[in-house]
Amino acid sequence: MTSFIDLNLYPDSPLPDAADVTTALTLTVPKIEPKEEPLDNIIHTNPNLNFSLNTQPCSTPNERQNVNQNNISLDTQPYSTANENERQNVNDVYSEFNRISEMFRTAFSSAEKAVPDDSRAIVLVPEENQFGNQHTAVADSSRRKNQQRSGELVRVTNLGIEDERYFRHVVRKTRMMYDSLRVLVNMEDEKRKGSHVFGRNRSARGDLRAATVMKERGLWLNRDKRIVGPIPGVYVGDIFFFRMEICVVGMHGLPQAGIDYLTSSQSSNGDPIATSIIVSGGYEDDQDAGDVIIYTGHGGQDKYSRQAANQRLEGGNLAMERSMHYGIEVRVVRGFRYDGSPSGKVYVYDGLYKVVDSWLEAGRSGFGVIKFKLIRMENQPDMGSAILKYAEGLRNGSLQGTPSGYVSMDMSMKKEKMPVFLFNDIDDNHEPMFYDYLATSVFPPFVYHHGGNGGGCNCVAGCTDDCFCAKRNGGEFAYDQSGLLVRGKPLIFECGLHCRCPPHCRNRVSQNGVKNRFEVFRSKETGWGVRSLDLIQAGSFICEYTGVILTREQAQLFSMNGDSLIYPNRFGERWAEWGDLSQIFSDYVRPSHPSVPPLDFAMDVSRVRNVACYMSHSACPNVLVQLVLYDHSSIAFPHLMLFAMENIPPMRELSLDYGEADEWTGKLSICN
Repeated sequence: MTSFIDLNLYPDSPLPDAADVTTALTLTVPKIEPKEEPLDNIIHTNPNLNFSLNTQPCSTPNERQNVNQNNISLDTQPYSTANENERQNVNDVYSEFNRISEMFRTAFSSAEKAVPDDSRAIVLVPEENQFGNQHTAVADSSRRKNQQRSGELVRVTNLGIEDERYFRHVVRKTRMMYDSLRVLVNMEDEKRKGSHVFGRNRSARGDLRAATVMKERGLWLNRDKRIVGPIPGVYVGDIFFFRMEICVVGMHGLPQAGIDYLTSSQSSNGDPIATSIIVSGGYEDDQDAGDVIIYTGHGGQDKYSRQAANQRLEGGNLAMERSMHYGIEVRVVRGFRYDGSPSGKVYVYDGLYKVVDSWLEAGRSGFGVIKFKLIRMENQPDMGSAILKYAEGLRNGSLQGTPSGYVSMDMSMKKEKMPVFLFNDIDDNHEPMFYDYLATSVFPPFVYHHGGNGGGCNCVAGCTDDCFCAKRNGGEFAYDQSGLLVRGKPLIFECGLHCRCPPHCRNRVSQNGVKNRFEVFRSKETGWGVRSLDLIQAGSFICEYTGVILTREQAQLFSMNGDSLIYPNRFGERWAEWGDLSQIFSDYVRPSHPSVPPLDFAMDVSRVRNVACYMSHSACPNVLVQLVLYDHSSIAFPHLMLFAMENIPPMRELSLDYGEADEWTGKLSICN
C-alpha cells in the first residue's frame, strides 16, 4: 500500500540558534537574494494576444491532488470523449483549433490579473511579473487563490507497481497538457504577428503562460504536501526543456531560486528545510563532479550574476545546513545548455543527494560564500546528465574505444535518412538482420486508385492557414512550425504528390522520414527493444510502423500459415491524450473529424519490417500512433505514424500501447 511518513523534526540534542550561527560568520549583507538561474530570467508575457470566436473556459478544475494520512491519491476524472455520431456530415469541416483559440483568449485574459505579493517571500517580486508568486500554493475550487504552500513535510513510501504506473500516468498527463498549452500559445502569437518563421516572435513565452493557466486551474502537482525525496511519477533521468515545467510537476517549487525549501515559519520546530536544488553553474564557485557536488549558497550576486557581497546563513542557505543536520536528502536537478532545445537549455533530474558538509570561505571574487558538499545516494539509476553526455559521445565518436556489442552500424542499409544501429551485448542473437528493412508500408495497388487523389494545395512557398490542405484538416494544421504534433486527431492529411508546396512545408512531417538515430538493442526484460541516441522532444515524429498491408481475406490466409501479423485496430487510441484539454475547459470535445472507419486490415511483418516493429508494449507508453494520409486518399488504409508522448531521453526504451490481446491466443500482437 502507498503510504507516506510525516517528518516532524525534533532532534534529541539542542540545536544552535540560527542567529548565533549567522553572527559567528561575521558577514553583513543588505538583503538575501534567492539563488537565481541567470539563463532563466523571467520575461514578461505579451498582454496583447488576439483570439477569435467566443467560448468560456471552465472555472472548476477536474483534477486536484489530495493527500491524507494513509495514502497519497491524485484524483483524476476520466477523459472527456466526444459523441462519435455528433458530426454526421464529414463535409461540414468544424474548425476545432479556432474554437480552442478562443478558449486560450479567455483563459489567458484571466491569467494576467494582478497577483498580490507573498509576505513570506525572501525578496518581494515586482507586481508586473505575473509569475512572481510561483512559491505560493495553487488555487482550486475549494480554496482561495494564492494560498500559501503546505508546510507539512512527507516522504512517500511503499509504492507498488500499480501505484508507480498510476503516478506516472498523472505526471505524463500533466506534462502533455503543459506542452499542448505552450505550443498553442506560441502558434497564436505567430499568427497574430503574421510570422511564418518558427522562433522569430516568441514574446508570448508559452512556457510561462501555460504554467499560469494550469496554476489558476489548480493543476500543479504536489502542492498540498511538501514531499521530501523522490516525487511519485517522476523518474531519475527525466528531462525538462523549461524551468516552469519543473514547478508544474512539483519537482522544484520556485521559478528562479536555486534552493527550494520550507521556511522556518512553516516548519513544525522553527527550522527551514531544503527539499531540492537546481545546479546550473550560475555561481562561479560551484564545482560539479557528478556524484559529488560543491554547491555555493545563494545571495550576494548583482544583476550581472557576479558575486558582489558576502553571503549569510539565512533562508535557503540555512535550510541546506538544517537538512544536513537532520540527514534529509534533497532532489538535484541539473540545468545546462543543449543544442536543439526550444529553450536553449535542458533540465535533468539526477536523483537524491545528502548534504554532508558545509563551510564558509572566500570565493573567487573575494567575497565570503557558503559552500555545501553533497554526495549522491547509492542504489539509484544512472544520472540522466551522465547518460546525455554518453549518448553525445556515441553520436560524435568522441568516446575512447567503440563499445562492444554493435552488430550493425545501419541495419536499414541506408533506406532510412539516419542510420539504425543494432546492438547486442547479451548473447549471439542477430535475428533483426535476417529481415529485409522496410522504410514505409506497402499498400495494395487498388488503394492508390480509390477516391482519386483528393486534389492538392497551390502553396508554392509553403502552406498557409487558409489553403486547401488546412481545410482538409479542419481549418488548422496538425503541426507547429517546428514540426511538433499540436493535437492528436483521428486522421491527419499531410500535403501529397499533387501539392505544389516544397518538401520542407510544415504539413510534410511524417512523410519526410526518420530524423533521429535509433538503436535496436537486446534486452533481458523485453527481448528486443528500441532506444534513441538523440534526445526526442515531446510531440516529435519518430518513425512509421511499417509492414505489408493485407486485406481481411489475405490476413486470414496468412494467419493460417502462422505468419507474424500486426492488427492496427488494436493499438490504443493514445492520440486522444495528446492535446487533451478537458482538464482546462469544461466544453472540450475530443477531435472527431475526419470520421475514420474501423481499420479492417493487418500488417505482415514476417519477412520485412522496420525499427518500429521492435518497440515493446507498455500500459504506460511514451510513444503514440497517429494515422496519417499523404500518398493516397483512401481513409481506410492510413499510414501508422509514431510520435513521442513525452520528452524521451537518450538510451531510454521506446514503448507502444499495442492494445487488446488476440481473442484466440490471448497474446498481444507484438512481433518480437
